[in-house]
Amino acid sequence: MPQTITEKIFSDHVGRAVKAGEIIRSNIDMVIGNDITTPISIKAFEDSGKENLANPDGFAIVMDHFIPAKDIASANQAKISRDFAYKHNLKHFFDEKDMGIEHALLPEKGLVVPGDVIIGADSHTCTHGALGAFSTGMGSTDISFALITGGNWFKVPEAIKVVFSGKPGELIYGKDLILEVIRQLGVDGALYKTLEFTGDTIAHLGMDDRFSLCNMAIEAGAKNGIIAVDDITREFLKDKNLAREAKEFYSDADATYVKTIHIDVTKLEPVIAYPSLPSNGKPLSTAVSDDIAVDQVFIGSCTNGRLEDLRIAGKILKDKKVARKTRLIITPATQKISLQAQKEGLVEIFIEAGAVFSNPTCGACLGGYMGILGKDEVCISTTNRNFVGRMGDRSSKIYLANSAVAAASAVTGKITDPRDL
Repeated sequence: MPQTITEKIFSDHVGRAVKAGEIIRSNIDMVIGNDITTPISIKAFEDSGKENLANPDGFAIVMDHFIPAKDIASANQAKISRDFAYKHNLKHFFDEKDMGIEHALLPEKGLVVPGDVIIGADSHTCTHGALGAFSTGMGSTDISFALITGGNWFKVPEAIKVVFSGKPGELIYGKDLILEVIRQLGVDGALYKTLEFTGDTIAHLGMDDRFSLCNMAIEAGAKNGIIAVDDITREFLKDKNLAREAKEFYSDADATYVKTIHIDVTKLEPVIAYPSLPSNGKPLSTAVSDDIAVDQVFIGSCTNGRLEDLRIAGKILKDKKVARKTRLIITPATQKISLQAQKEGLVEIFIEAGAVFSNPTCGACLGGYMGILGKDEVCISTTNRNFVGRMGDRSSKIYLANSAVAAASAVTGKITDPRDL
């Protein structure tokens, strides 16, 4: 029976061939929680009467949304996860001592592995599909069921094949590719389906771009995004102490897809998602023509807070200043990225330009803290969502863009083509 990569991963975990549409029970390799969602899972776990985790080494808690605590409520919420982690002597508990945004930190630590089945109580858990794993977000009570049993129920998703062709041009990154996919599909065009990213373009994308690509699969409604393992993946993994043996799966040539999308990336210009949906994508040239002033620029998040994003921003900001009426916030995704940015002189560039360089956190992305927008303010952001009220006041507006466009816009105070600087 011809199968997609996702069907093969589930088949491997179930012990028999499965096909799209089946309801299956699969064991889970890694369960991911964070400081916001884990307390709900903990309560459900403890209410069940269960005393021991089914797979303690397959559970990671990453304190990344409101940490260091922004207020008393977040401090008390974080305490629930800390107490649980210490009680169960969790091996994979990441607090201030080893900070990072969960979807950047866990691949860095080798805790997500090709061929895995991964779930997390965060919708952007689909990020890890960039490593050839099935990875998806679930609710907090679904997470508790996995903590109790070591597995969970899934409907094997049908697949949409996205074929990217051509070498990306100047300023075209993984962020632009996924914004174009979402523009074409809409926010529910891939509802409960796999977005399988293929084509010769993939060979031109480093892992940072691939993580961005899979990260936003959920913004088209997809259950998971996935990219098959290749030499670039293997190079990324070679210095990692992997939690498990990697398993490489590849879709059969005659596998079944409900739809195939072809995108010639050589014809793309950077994509800007206008308020207030990620699917509201327009070419950068349109945004430049619209002369959109910005109060705040944010570079960071699980989508674009990686080292390559900081390098891109650094090249643009070197020897330049942030516009007088514009604020620039830059958030590295992990402490390791932060340290490397310091070693490369990027942090000095950012601060001399007038930016705020923060600790690793999800904070500003979800309007949590350190970057909340006020009434009628406009932000251009490298994050994944621009819903009404996402980053602050409901009257504020968010434009989504890649790191180069965001950095250039900080210099001019309006949405700008970096080539115009």
